[in-house]
Amino acid sequence: MNLLRALATVSGMTLLSRILGFVRDFVIARAFGAGLATDAFFVAFKLPNLLRRLFAEGAFSQAFVPILGEYKNKRSEEDTRTLVDHVASLLSLVLFGVTAIGIAAAPVLVWISAPGFAADTEKFQLTVALTRITFPYIFFMSLVALAGGLLNSWSRFALPAFTPVLLNLAFIGMALFAAPYFDPPALALGWAVFLGGALQLAIQIPALRKISMLPRLSINWRAAWADPGVRRILTLMGPAVIGVSVSQVSLLINTIFASFLKTGSVSWLYYADRLMEFPSGLLGAALGTILLPSLSRYHASDNHLEYSRLLDWGLRLTLLLAAPAALALAILAVPLIATLFFHGAFSADDVFHTRQALVAYTVGLTGMILVKVLAPGFYARQNVRTPVRIALISLAATQAMNLAFIGWIGHAGLALSIGLAACLNAVLLYRGLRRLNIYDPLPGWSMFVGKLLVAMIVMGSLLWFGMGTESSWLQRHFNDRAMHLAWLVPLGATAYFATLWMLGFRLDDFKRRAAT
Repeated sequence: MNLLRALATVSGMTLLSRILGFVRDFVIARAFGAGLATDAFFVAFKLPNLLRRLFAEGAFSQAFVPILGEYKNKRSEEDTRTLVDHVASLLSLVLFGVTAIGIAAAPVLVWISAPGFAADTEKFQLTVALTRITFPYIFFMSLVALAGGLLNSWSRFALPAFTPVLLNLAFIGMALFAAPYFDPPALALGWAVFLGGALQLAIQIPALRKISMLPRLSINWRAAWADPGVRRILTLMGPAVIGVSVSQVSLLINTIFASFLKTGSVSWLYYADRLMEFPSGLLGAALGTILLPSLSRYHASDNHLEYSRLLDWGLRLTLLLAAPAALALAILAVPLIATLFFHGAFSADDVFHTRQALVAYTVGLTGMILVKVLAPGFYARQNVRTPVRIALISLAATQAMNLAFIGWIGHAGLALSIGLAACLNAVLLYRGLRRLNIYDPLPGWSMFVGKLLVAMIVMGSLLWFGMGTESSWLQRHFNDRAMHLAWLVPLGATAYFATLWMLGFRLDDFKRRAAT
């Protein structure tokens, strides 16, 4: 399979999900604005969503896929099926227990994750109720991550990338049609999370059956625990929780800081994060998804040359796409926020506060995406110590910068600290790959970066002058804002890629076959 085509497939499905995600946020912002109800929901959803990224899509996937790739390449099909059965059985039992504890301990969890809410009884109680409804999401999504790891290892990338669409559809449907039947209406958002998780798990079952890898669940946890493959996954998974999810831990700590700031701070950071995650999901998550299976296969076959070349391909593609995306987000912050969210209860003040957070996030967007490419370079080799050590350094740096920035620029300082720490994380990961002789850059990097800078200057200039004044975007009708963006964004993208083409870039230069 052509990895560029696989990237286009995964990114295309992710794009569909992100577009529906913006529709979702548009609906939520119009119905609820940025206030008590949204603050309560975003905090309630953040905890299970954090656990999902920490254990399901983060640590579990990074630990499971390399071992699965080894079994697939070197063991029999029955050995591989047994490993999958044992992992699925043990995972289900643990998740059931974690979900039950989370529902029972919801008040304590809310107090820990948003202690500032304790001063407002109504906000605190609503957050507790929403947390209890949304907590089973971690159960559903961890099993979805297991299914996605299996399908990706069999080069079935499309369905796992499509499943987030179902969560967004559940949000849109519940917010538009079900909210009036709940008291308070924000409870509909919690049940949307529950429904979306269940749907994402259900859609995986036929695909797993098709590749003969639908897990056979068992309550015999001792047999699963005794499986050496399961033990190796657990050994890798523990440290990987920190190594691949430090940014999510930082986001949770930022919520604690933001809960003490003025009402709306949590929501402003959320909406900015949603915009920042658009390129992050399209590029970072997609590249990490397609790189890890091939890197694992190259490592299993001791093909160190192709391993390094694949990392080089991933890094070049990241800079090619992530750097201009960060610049465009920073320039078009107000046009994007005004077009997507400036409706109903979402005020002009909310627009500019969200803009501050988004611009701060873009400082480190390229670093965030680079981490998604560099970290698999270690985990595919089952090396967890190096990225864990780097992640801890980054986490400490994040909190030091939080303390330095929050008194200076408020909630935007929390976003800036995450971005700068991500850049530090990426630099240290790159340095580690070089120092351990895992990655050796191919020739031509200086010329490559120089051409990117020229293309970004051309694109940025067109976007800046084509945008007009920020205040004008608040005075226009939604249709005018949408039409302006509809020609401005393609113009910027066309200018960027046309400049690269004139400088000698060709699509064929970035084609690459997956490891077999």
